[in-house]
Amino acid sequence: MELYKQEFCQDFDLGFDLNDHPYLIDKSWHNDLCPSFNFKVGEQYYVLWVDYADVEQREEDTPRYVIVEAINEGANEEPEIYASNDEITFECEDYTDLKLFLDFLGNTRESH
Repeated sequence: MELYKQEFCQDFDLGFDLNDHPYLIDKSWHNDLCPSFNFKVGEQYYVLWVDYADVEQREEDTPRYVIVEAINEGANEEPEIYASNDEITFECEDYTDLKLFLDFLGNTRESH
């Protein structure tokens, strides 16, 4: 079972199939407000936060999908990825917009 389902509930709906984004590494932790996934573009790490689809279940007034810059406080072989600040790189409510942004970053990732 995926980590985010262990930490948040078996029925948690990401709004997309995680298999469509194999570069997303599940780093979900039950003490966080919602599931999170890290990924890397070039030398820059990012964290994608995926909140509940139901706005009433969210603890904060944020869009469903939020991406922030992150840093690796571990080693390359054993990364420890943490959001580096509260500066939002991207946010949206709809997976279609998220997918466009991730595809754009993917094109950037492949051109390096």
